[in-house]
This record gives sequence, structure tokens and C-alpha cells, in this order.
Amino acid sequence: MEAIQTTEDYTTNNSGEDYSLDRVPRDKRNMGWLSITNITFGIATAIFYFQMGSVMALSFGAMNAIISAVYAIVVAGVLGTFIAYLSAKSGMNVNLLSRGGGFGYIGASLTSFIYATNFIMYCALEGMILVAAVHEFMPSIPLWVLIVFFGSIVIPLNWFGIKQLDKLQKWSLPIFFVFLIAAIIMAFMTPSGYDGYFWTYLPEGVQVGGLALLSCIGMQHGIMGLTPLLASDYARFLKPKDTKVGIFAIGFIPQIFCFGVMGGLGIWFGVRLGEPNPGVYIVLLLGAWGALFTMLTQIRINITNIYSGSLSLSSFFENIFKFTPGRRFWIVVTGVAAIGLMLGGIVDHLELAMTFQGVFLLTWATILVTDAIFVKRFLKIGPGYYEARQQYLYKWNPVGVGALLIASGLGTIAALGFMGEFLQSTAAFFAAILAAMLTFVLAIFTKGKYYVKKDVNDIPSEDYIR
Repeated sequence: MEAIQTTEDYTTNNSGEDYSLDRVPRDKRNMGWLSITNITFGIATAIFYFQMGSVMALSFGAMNAIISAVYAIVVAGVLGTFIAYLSAKSGMNVNLLSRGGGFGYIGASLTSFIYATNFIMYCALEGMILVAAVHEFMPSIPLWVLIVFFGSIVIPLNWFGIKQLDKLQKWSLPIFFVFLIAAIIMAFMTPSGYDGYFWTYLPEGVQVGGLALLSCIGMQHGIMGLTPLLASDYARFLKPKDTKVGIFAIGFIPQIFCFGVMGGLGIWFGVRLGEPNPGVYIVLLLGAWGALFTMLTQIRINITNIYSGSLSLSSFFENIFKFTPGRRFWIVVTGVAAIGLMLGGIVDHLELAMTFQGVFLLTWATILVTDAIFVKRFLKIGPGYYEARQQYLYKWNPVGVGALLIASGLGTIAALGFMGEFLQSTAAFFAAILAAMLTFVLAIFTKGKYYVKKDVNDIPSEDYIR
């Protein structure tokens, strides 16, 4: 007979301090909210947000880009705050929360795998921005050499887990701000290509609102499902006494910086310099220092991508194949996979994949939040805690799996343009609303039967969600 695994046993199959396969024990939740928020700045300081802001402003007008940024901050911030709360309270990341939060352990494995591919592809995309910037100054070095070098360098930077990430992000953040301020000063000193205030810029034939605004919102959907989910990988280490302040900091501060500060600067840079590609204008503004700035920002974001990707792969292969070589093995796999994508040129064909992932990630986040607030708390359906151990779980829970498959499927069809222009631009939001309604209906229909096989009594009372 399989022994019942208690809370104290959770560390037995984890590599180091990362608890990639189980909840973080309460006595290991010892990081302050400032440290965790600092780690999340790894993704918040990515140059990708510059590019998003610049492209939206030059294509659809600065004001439409600004309005869409406010929308992204609010929606992603609310989702991020709730998910950070669930993670801090339970000690689990979204992969583990999904097991007991409406998906079952096999259903949650599928979300983990898609989540991992998301980070691998973003790692490849961010890596290519870096490679392109360095290649501008060193054209004699073959692209494949730069890809292998910069793709490999993030692997050892992830080797010692979240404490190492905290130190790397903490010491590199001041350097990032120095470069950022220098780029802003140089842009001020460069004559603007647009005579008016930057927020008044509109391409010919474009107006504020309407299809142009919806197009900007659609672009934001491609990334805003990621940042709320990412918070859970780090919020699970939050000190219990920091929960009240920490969940709002982790939920909103990265979103404000991603979409507001970085995205807003991208809008300003793009309009002022008339160039959508930050890999071009940062180098033009700062010269060789611009290439170094790009290198710093992209390494910061990619160590975050590698970390989260490795956690998701660990969860998937442990559930499906019982293969548990440890998180460090998956660090290498994630890094090598990203290098393979860069060498294969797949980043030139990521638009369709990002469209699907934008729909999928926002839908997944919505299901987790809906299940926690409406199903578990208000309807009192299912247990008041999140169970991650397979012996207590069903393979599939139709509540989460059904809602995800139906909503993300219809959302993807809408995103491809088969349901009209309005739903094409709002496909992720449409899918998220549909997923919330389906989660509610399916939970009532199944009466919570598929959440756990039986209640357990070894979950600490502090880890109860309601």
C-alpha cells in the first residue's frame, strides 16, 4: 500500500529549494514581498514591452496604445493579485494549483506542458532580440555562434534556484535603470520625428477608439495572460506575514511596470524616433552601450523564462511519465529547446502560436480565479484547500478541463477571424468570459465530485483558502 504523504514529506522529491513538484512548506515560505517583487521585474524589464508599445503607437496611434496599456494593467493586475494570493496561501504554483483547482492531475499536466512551451518560445524570441543587437556590432561572428552562446549563458544562471534569481535580479536592476535613464536622455537630445505631443500621434486614416483600439487590446492579450500566472512561481515563497501587502505588490507592480512604464516608454520612443524596433533604436541611441543594455535586459528576462519553463516541464513529466530527474535537468532541456527554436528560425512564425497562447493563458488564469472565488468560496463546492498529491486526485476534472477546452477552442477560432473583426481583436477576453461561465456551470452540474477522491486531514489549517 502506498504510504500517505504528509506536508513534511513534500521536500523529498524536489531539487534543492525549488519544490517543483509539491507545495512549499510553511517554514520555507521565508521571502519578503520586496525580494519576490524584485524577481518578477526580470520579466517586467524586457525590451519586448518597448517593441509592443512602439509597434502599437506607430500602427494604431499613441492614444489607442495608452488606453490598451491601462486595460492590460487593470485586468492582468486583478488576475495576478488573486493568483498571488492563492499561491501564497497554499504554497503552490499554478501547475500544482490546477491539480486541485478544477483540472485533475492529468488535466493539469496538459496545462503545464503548454505553459512550458510558452516560456520556451518567449525565451527564443527574447534571445533573438539580443542576438540581433549584438550582431549589429559584430557582423563577422556567425549568427548561430551568438545564438548558442547567449542561449547557453542563462542555463548556469538558473542552477541554484530562486535565491540565485533574487541575487541576480537585485544586483542587475540598478544597472538596468542607469542604462534606461541614459537612453531616455539621449532620446530627448535627439530631434523628434514628430512635431506634436507624442500622445497625439495618429497614423493617417486612424482614429482613437474603434478597430484601432481593439487591435491594440488584441496585441496586449498576447502577453497579459502570462504575467499573472508567472507570479505564482514566486509568490508561493512569500512570508505569511507579508501576504496582505505582498499579493497586491506581486499582482500589480510588475503589470504597472510591464505595460505602463516599459510599454509607455516604447510608445514614446517609437513616436519620437519613428522606429518600431528597440533593437535598432536603443543601439542608435547608446551605441555599443545599447548592445550591452539589450544584453542585460534579455538575460534578465530569459533566466525568468528558463526558471518557470523548467518548473512546468518537471510537473508534466512527473505526472505523465513518472520521470523525476530534478529541476536542473529541465533547466538544460528548456535552454536547449529555446536554442533549437532560434536556430530553426521558428521565431519568424510565432504570431499564430502567440495568438493561441494569449487565448490559452488568459483562459487558464480566469478558470483558476473563478474556481477559487465563486466555486470554492461562494458555492462551497469542492474542498477548501488545494490538493496536489496524486493518490487523492482524479485524473481528470471536467470543470477545469471542459471549460478550458471549449473556451480556448472557440477563442482561437475567434482569434483567427472566423467570428468577425470584433471578436478577432477581443478573442482572449471573449474566451476568458466564456471560461468563467463554463467553470461556474460545470461545477454546479458535477457537484464537486471530481476535485478529490477523499478529504484528507493532514493539510495545515493555515493553507485553507476559505
